[in-house]
Amino acid sequence: MVRVPLTDEERERGERLGLALRDARAASSRSMVEVAAEAGISVETLRKIETGRIPTPAFFTVMAIADAVGLPLDALRAAAEGGADEVAEAS
Repeated sequence: MVRVPLTDEERERGERLGLALRDARAASSRSMVEVAAEAGISVETLRKIETGRIPTPAFFTVMAIADAVGLPLDALRAAAEGGADEVAEAS
């Protein structure tokens, strides 16, 4: 199976997603270790998602991270589509 390369827009959306998750984690005063353990993923996977190195993580992984940091999925969607400023408005 050949994977189609991501577009610039898809990569940027992944970076915005990661930034929103990282900001929510920081706002919740939780460490990467705590959030990763609660979400059932490795710290390295969380780090890669937060830095945009995994721009298209699995939905249930994103859902678990968002739940661990108390970020509503609507706020996360708004951030991924429109930028970090949308998180404050949607949460």
